[in-house]
Amino acid sequence: MPFELNHPPGATRRPGPRELTALLAMLMALNAFAIDAMIPALPDIGRSLHVAEENRRQLVVVAYFLGFGSTQLLWGPLADRFGRKPILATGVALYAVFALLCGLASSFALLIAGRIAMGASAAVTRVLVISMVRDLFEAESMARVMSLVFMTFMLVPVLAPNIGQGILLFFPWRAIFIVLAVYSIGMLAWSWVRLPETLHPEYRRSLKWREMGRAMLESVTERQSLGYTLAMTVTFAGLIAYIASIQQIIFEVFDAPKLIGVVFASIAAPMALASYGNSRIVERFGLRRVGHVSSLLLALVTAAHAAIALSGFESLPVFVVMQGLTMACFAFTSSNFGTLAMEHMAPIAGTASSVQGVVGTLGSAALGFAIGQAYDGTALPFLLGIAACSTLGFLIVLATEPTKLFARIKVDTSADPTPMMPDDLC
Repeated sequence: MPFELNHPPGATRRPGPRELTALLAMLMALNAFAIDAMIPALPDIGRSLHVAEENRRQLVVVAYFLGFGSTQLLWGPLADRFGRKPILATGVALYAVFALLCGLASSFALLIAGRIAMGASAAVTRVLVISMVRDLFEAESMARVMSLVFMTFMLVPVLAPNIGQGILLFFPWRAIFIVLAVYSIGMLAWSWVRLPETLHPEYRRSLKWREMGRAMLESVTERQSLGYTLAMTVTFAGLIAYIASIQQIIFEVFDAPKLIGVVFASIAAPMALASYGNSRIVERFGLRRVGHVSSLLLALVTAAHAAIALSGFESLPVFVVMQGLTMACFAFTSSNFGTLAMEHMAPIAGTASSVQGVVGTLGSAALGFAIGQAYDGTALPFLLGIAACSTLGFLIVLATEPTKLFARIKVDTSADPTPMMPDDLC
């Protein structure tokens, strides 16, 4: 839904739609950068902190997700009570502190503890960015903005290793965490100065356990919220498995460590194009139609890739092409499923986003880690794992809305007042 901002004389200027979208996307990127910017540094981290077993080094990535899923139930209710802006600032500030801790860690155990704490702090961005988008938009308009935000969230983890590799050309691995701390301080300043409070006054909730419990229960019992949350969980597990396994696959299976930056970029490009394309077509073809078709295609593409590998025709070029197609389908699927999961959650957006985030993050981290730990010197466990996850995701969608498969969305206005536009935020 296009909109323009009106600024009364003497009023503080609020961000326009482009700056608002960019700000939300860059906040999401704060979390996304932290996921895997250090993937190229895993061998250096292992040598520096005396971790010889390569599969154990995957904990640097997976530990972040464990922390990321552990505090989302905290940030959401706090944001529903005190507002989005102060809670966001608190989480981002803590993120900077723990990033510095990781950069100074003298042992692998301390690094893992710092990574868990980083993830726990960064969870505030996932919860509140989605909540703020839900505060401001609905239906296809929400999906369009969510696509641009999710484009950053999904693209950055794939591109971040290139940034990490660039840092390693000039500095030791600890500098990656220092850069993350500096970036978070910059985002803290930008968001504090420019980001308005988006919480509807009538949606401000108390922190009473009974009221919080009702909101959480609604989030996991409302059929659409639960169904699309579970579908996102198993689908996102494929991305976590990719992040956890890709360094070993490129370095060992294809013996091409010098090409890891090119591989990441080649796989990321289709994802970026798909996310941008989703933001342009979702209002024309409908949220469900685009999301459901992309979920089906994701299952078919991952199954085809697994079949190619089983047939013995796998090669690095084939891997890059098929993974590029996989990530493109994933980009279309994820942002639309996230929007559908939140469609009926406007009165409890912060809490619902928290509950969905906990289920999605911990579930996908566990599944993705299991797939990553099955690595046996070949790409087969990874490819079979993501094919199974993608197929299960589509089946969950089918079970959730069997009569609405590929249908257009109908805007839900029963519990949502007129969406708050940025010119209403003052």
